[in-house]
Amino acid sequence: MQKEQDYVPFIHRLADAAGAAALAGFRTSIHVDDKGLAGAAPDDVRRYDPVTEADRGAERAMRALIEETFPDHGIVGEEYGRHQQDAEHVWVLDPIDGTRSFIAGVPLWGTLIGLMHNGRPALGMMAQPYIGERFFGDGESAGYRGPHGEGTLKTRRCADLADAILFTTTPALFDRDERPAYDAVERKVRLARYGTDCYGYCMLAAGQADLVIEAGLQSYDIVALVPIVEGAGGVVTTWTGGAPTDGGRIVASGDPALHEQVLRELAICQA
Repeated sequence: MQKEQDYVPFIHRLADAAGAAALAGFRTSIHVDDKGLAGAAPDDVRRYDPVTEADRGAERAMRALIEETFPDHGIVGEEYGRHQQDAEHVWVLDPIDGTRSFIAGVPLWGTLIGLMHNGRPALGMMAQPYIGERFFGDGESAGYRGPHGEGTLKTRRCADLADAILFTTTPALFDRDERPAYDAVERKVRLARYGTDCYGYCMLAAGQADLVIEAGLQSYDIVALVPIVEGAGGVVTTWTGGAPTDGGRIVASGDPALHEQVLRELAICQA
């Protein structure tokens, strides 16, 4: 019986394959299709949902490796859907998380590779092939590999919103009911930065930031990041403190005390 740590070499193989496919299209004149939600309001971020052949090619490369190596494993991917999703082991893939950054030439995108075991996130990696960084974790520990070598990821202590650095991809993620709650938290932090996608969670795990708040996420946007953040000492839940596996409204904190404070703030604003 294989343990989750036995899959670490394989997850690096998946990252290698996805990275080669993604980099072939980065900072090129690659064609962009729009999967956006028809009829969405002008201020709804879902009205424009770009996808490229780099997204599709990276996911195809990972799926082919998984199907060849572990044919009894399930797969959930952003571009090609679900396969054997009730299996004991299920790979959850977002080939390019942050496609908007990708098509704009900004290297704040990454390949997300998560492994679920019996319905819980057991192993995760965020790989940024252009910069050459990989962040990975198993829920108990988390590590980094990049241009400056290898190291351990550890969140930092920050128990008060007034001292916190907050990330979100864009305030446009939040609908009319969610935005006041997010704004209330942002007004209380020391610094807020936008445009981070998956990178924000990895900076939280690395102790560079304290809080990520987002909404409208899918499972493939968050499953890979949970073992990284938790392995570094952080917390990831929904806005109501539930399991984050299915996505939705997500909050991640480096300090458990800060997390409780943020959950209370979000609950007050939504009451």
